[in-house]
Amino acid sequence: MSAVSPPESGSDNPLSPLQALIRTDMEAVNALIVRSLHSEVALVGQLGHYIVNSGGKRLRPALVLLSAGACGYRGKRHIDLAAIIEFIHTATLLHDDVVDDSMLRRGRDTANAIWGNEASVLVGDFLYSRAFEMMVEVGDMRVMEILAHATNTIAEGEVMQLLNVHDPDTTEERYLSVIYAKTARLFEAGSQLGAVLAGSDETVERAMAEYGKFLGTAFQLIDDVLDYSATSDQLGKNVGDDLAEGKPTLPLIHAMAHGSPEQAERIRAAIRHGGREHIAEITETIESTGAIAYTARLARQEADKAIAALGAIPDSPYKQSLIDLANFSVDRTY
Repeated sequence: MSAVSPPESGSDNPLSPLQALIRTDMEAVNALIVRSLHSEVALVGQLGHYIVNSGGKRLRPALVLLSAGACGYRGKRHIDLAAIIEFIHTATLLHDDVVDDSMLRRGRDTANAIWGNEASVLVGDFLYSRAFEMMVEVGDMRVMEILAHATNTIAEGEVMQLLNVHDPDTTEERYLSVIYAKTARLFEAGSQLGAVLAGSDETVERAMAEYGKFLGTAFQLIDDVLDYSATSDQLGKNVGDDLAEGKPTLPLIHAMAHGSPEQAERIRAAIRHGGREHIAEITETIESTGAIAYTARLARQEADKAIAALGAIPDSPYKQSLIDLANFSVDRTY
C-alpha cells in the first residue's frame, strides 16, 4: 500500500520522490494499522481491513510523516500519529457512506453495501475508539487536544453538510465552512502534529497548520470538480454522486448564480430532489458558466497559500515533497 496511489500505468508519477522518501515509514504505518485492527470480534477486523485496504491515497498519514520530517523530527511517534489519523479518516468514511447511502467508493462496493449500515456504523465507532486508545499510548496531552478538537469539528461538519443537503440556497460561504470542517480540519491537524512532535515554536506550528488547512481545502475543491469532469473509472465512484445525493457543491452553486433562469431552476430542482435525471444538461451548464474553471482556480489559490506557508521551515526533501503534494492536489485527475 503506497502513500499515494499512482496514476494510470504508462504515465509519469509526479509523487515518486515523495513515495520513496517516506516508503520505510509508510510500511511501518501500514504494519501498525494491521496490528491495531485486531479484535476478538471477527467482523470488526474483517470490515476494518476491507475499508482500510481499499486503495485510498493515504494522503493524511503521508502528511503527518512529511510534516514531521520537514520540521526535523527524528523519533518514532510520527508512525503512531499517522496511523491514528488514518483510523479517524476511515471512521468518517464508514459513517459518510451510511449517511449518503453510497454503494461505491474507490471502485469497490462500500462496506455498508456488503455488511449493512449497522455494522458499518459500529465498526466506524470501533475505529474512532481505537484511535483514542492509541492517542493515550502516545502520552502527549497537546497531541490529544489537537486530535480531539479535530474529531469534534469533523462531526460538526457532517451535521452542517446534512443541513445543506437538498437546500439549493446554500451559499458559497456555507459550502466552504463545511469543507473546512469535514475535510481540511483533519489535514490541518496532521500537518500541525508534525510540528508539535518536533517541538517547533509557535510560528512554525501555526504555519504547518495553515499549510494543512489550505491543502485540504484545495483537495476537496478538486474532488468537487472531478465529480463533474472525470469518468467513473477515474473517480472510483459514480459521476454526479453529489448531485444524486442533493449536495450543493461549489460548481453547482456557481452555475446557479451565473446560468440562465431556466438553467438555475433545473439545478435547484435537482438539488431539492436528488437523482441524475438531468445530469447531462446540468454538466453542460456547469461547463458553460465557467463553474469548473472557477472552482479549479479557487483550488489553485488555496494550494498556492499552502506552499507560501512553508516559507516558515527550512528547505529539505521533506519540504519539497510537501510542495509537490500541494501541486498534486490541484493537478490530479483522480
